[in-house]
Amino acid sequence: MTAEGKAGRPDLGALRIDESQRGTGGGPRLKRWLWVVLVLVAVAVGALVTLGGRPPEVKVASARAAGGRAAALLNASGYVTPRVRATVAAKITGRVVEVLVDEGMRVEAGQVLARLDESDVRARLVAAIAERDAAEAAIADLEVNLANAERELERQEDLERDGGSSVQALDAARTLAHSLEARLTLGRRQVASAEAAIGIARQDLANCVVRAPFAGVAVSKDAQVGEMVSPVSAGGGFTRTGISTIVDMTSLEIEVDVNEAYIARVQPGQKVEATLDAYPDWKIPASVRTVIPTADRQKATVKVRISFGALDPRILPDMGVKVAFLAAEQAGEAPVAAALIPRAAVQQDGGRPVVFRLREGTVERRAVTLGVLRADEVEVLAGVAAGDRLVVDGPVGLRDGQRVRVR
Repeated sequence: MTAEGKAGRPDLGALRIDESQRGTGGGPRLKRWLWVVLVLVAVAVGALVTLGGRPPEVKVASARAAGGRAAALLNASGYVTPRVRATVAAKITGRVVEVLVDEGMRVEAGQVLARLDESDVRARLVAAIAERDAAEAAIADLEVNLANAERELERQEDLERDGGSSVQALDAARTLAHSLEARLTLGRRQVASAEAAIGIARQDLANCVVRAPFAGVAVSKDAQVGEMVSPVSAGGGFTRTGISTIVDMTSLEIEVDVNEAYIARVQPGQKVEATLDAYPDWKIPASVRTVIPTADRQKATVKVRISFGALDPRILPDMGVKVAFLAAEQAGEAPVAAALIPRAAVQQDGGRPVVFRLREGTVERRAVTLGVLRADEVEVLAGVAAGDRLVVDGPVGLRDGQRVRVR
């Protein structure tokens, strides 16, 4: 091919892209991605700086004194119950005409609580007295006739010995005398029966007055004036069976059900700490009075009765109460708790319980020795003192010596 032919053809080499110009068309996109990366890095760095410079928030609670009490072996709940309680009822059926007691009233033994209508009973008493008087009058007549019959018998016996009387006349006189003796004995028995009827009528009359069997406090008023009362349920539910319920407040005690699996931990005379639901901050000293020697088959529990160390007007029948059975205070046994702390303050570190104590804005990791659990608290035998402020809610990974802020 000649030089002119080569010169007439197009130069395709002129369309080749210079390596120095490659990529200049994507410059704006690359810049945008670089800015996004820079912003994300700046945000991350700022967050790290912010978090590293601002202490985390924690919630704290103070350990409280355990009061030097022995460790609790067992916890249970029950109710305040009186050993002496009675729903006082009338001994006879009658209509109430007067009620002299009201709720909350203190009564003494023998005090009149109510009176019943005594008109019918008094009528029966009058009738019984009349029957007795009639029987006594009949006895007087029989005694006169018997004396006359005995004299007649003596005359007939004398005549029979002299031959002036027949055997039949003697037998008739003897029969009459013996008959009058029997009638006299019957009359005397009738008088005794009438006296007994009088005694019953007088007792019924006395039963129209309902009295308190012992000193105590009336906790309920069960009958009103005009209602019928009876010692037994009658009248299809329209007849009352009680006048008032009396409680001897000096006999108040605690009754709890203890699971039979733990009853071996309870002994008569054992010290107990009682807490009324109405006064949760009031710890009442008490002791086990007796363990009822039978178990409830349905609930698998055993009843335990506990006596208060001292009674108080705030303690009322049927109040809910929680009790903690304390270990016996023996040398080398039943370690005394140093403090009580919330269960939420205890964490596990390598299988050992630890707490974080707050001191001057810094947390201090401390190993503790735990005692017995008490509801939402736990006894600490060592490692914490009463008044220490402990972390109960904080971030995960809290470190010893880390500064924190109290929420």
